[in-house]
Amino acid sequence: MKKPIIELNNVSKVYQTDTITTIALENISFTVNKGEFVAIMGPSGSGKSTLMHILGALDLPSSGQYFLDGELVEKLTDDELSDIRNRKIGFIFQAFNLLPRTPAIKNVMLPMAYAAHDKKESEKKAKQYLEMVGLGHRLYHTTNQLSGGQQQRVAIARGIAMNPALLLADEPTGNIASSQADEIMSIFQKLHREGHTIIMITHEPDIAHHAQRIIHIKDGRLYKDETNLKPTQAKAKLQQDI
Repeated sequence: MKKPIIELNNVSKVYQTDTITTIALENISFTVNKGEFVAIMGPSGSGKSTLMHILGALDLPSSGQYFLDGELVEKLTDDELSDIRNRKIGFIFQAFNLLPRTPAIKNVMLPMAYAAHDKKESEKKAKQYLEMVGLGHRLYHTTNQLSGGQQQRVAIARGIAMNPALLLADEPTGNIASSQADEIMSIFQKLHREGHTIIMITHEPDIAHHAQRIIHIKDGRLYKDETNLKPTQAKAKLQQDI
């Protein structure tokens, strides 16, 4: 039996002020096994962003348990949380979150620099990852010289730089042209075929249907967890000049 990479047991998140109690998540339970490609889908305000922050160890649940690769996340210290984010989670954000006016290769090297990896080896790996996402000809272009689709490819290359246990993508096609969305999804499908575990947050049904499993969140609750029997296959080739 496969050991889950992700295990949530009755996870809730409650925000409390002096006069208002807001339940963002209520008793969420699911597991994700190694090698799965899962989309978490829901409308704005459904709680999926709160769930993403918990899955990314950026926030802790108010109650329940969250295990990441066998570690109980809420028992970790701040330093341990920072370490687990760098070692075990590759983040891919809607807004890219790249260093401005910085070459693509240095953006990809950043997680390895935090982990004090050898600089020459990090540069070699960063080059390989950028070539893998179709940007071998853009290694030293700065972020302001890249299109939105190219910046997201850099973000993906950075996300896999530490060979993380989990790739966590937050609305990865939200800030790029629809014509480039298939190219980004083709990269995710390639990573999935290579054995990467991917959780993708989205509100777009056509994007969610690229995954093999879709978890639906509504009003802070999990209301459907379905296997996608025929995931949409992205066939777009990576164009070098978009």
